Amino acid sequence: MESIVYYDKGTKEYPERMMPFSDMPEGIYVKGRLPRDDRPSAAIVGGRVCSAYGREQARRFAREMAASGVQIISGLASGIDAAAHEGALEGGGTTFAVLGCGVNICYPRENYPLMRKILGQKGGVLSEFPPGERPLAWHFPQRNRLISALADLVLVVEARKKSGSLITADFALEQGKSVYALPGRVNDSLSEGSNRLIAQGAGIAVEPSVLLEELGISVRSSLSETTGEPGNSAKHRTDRMFTEEERRILQALENGSRTLEELHQISRCPIPQLSSLLVRLQLDGVIQEEGKNTYYLRG
Repeated sequence: MESIVYYDKGTKEYPERMMPFSDMPEGIYVKGRLPRDDRPSAAIVGGRVCSAYGREQARRFAREMAASGVQIISGLASGIDAAAHEGALEGGGTTFAVLGCGVNICYPRENYPLMRKILGQKGGVLSEFPPGERPLAWHFPQRNRLISALADLVLVVEARKKSGSLITADFALEQGKSVYALPGRVNDSLSEGSNRLIAQGAGIAVEPSVLLEELGISVRSSLSETTGEPGNSAKHRTDRMFTEEERRILQALENGSRTLEELHQISRCPIPQLSSLLVRLQLDGVIQEEGKNTYYLRG
């Protein structure tokens, strides 16, 4: 069994990513390892209650990012958190669970086998709460600030209107981190919170490559890989007719990249509708996101 180690702010082991923020704990309890400061990391969080689609997307994003060397941070909760940890392990990477209880307690209990796998694959379990501390309700919103602090960016997958993962997104924004959300159906209550994040300016997570590029990791577009077509022939990527709104977006992009706000002003589409159209055009392989909320035509 792994021993529990305590690192305070005076030690060199205390995570460098946590140092700039005044609300970080004076020390942290660790079982296993801490995330490395010299490697990129991403938090993937979402609802405990989720769809099969949301679970699979969390696994896919975590798997592909971990395979590219990104450390995956989450909270070991049921649903999206567990799927993110599982995906990271499938990708051969390392993943780290931030708990709302002592590190000698697995909550929820059914995720104990997953916790053992995390530790067995050179990951870690960490908490600001001392060993033996029970998983009280108020602990979880508090621990979310550590999840965002340990990550270079945060991805929210299937968050309800009042999901705790939205607290993580708020902490991330306060800490100056980039926030992305996986778009869901507009009438799906499981995605109401994440869709709202997109409407408020969060990045649209369509492919893991978007997040990898944000982290400075160059990858081939997944759209090119899945279609098998060259990336410079966007007009051949879809046979469907474009709507009037889509044509306005494409015309606006003919002279170069545009931000979400610029496209909103040019197209006069409401932000939620515009975000959905941009997702559809990305899935068709016609446009690509360049950084956060900036889009260009694929030549």
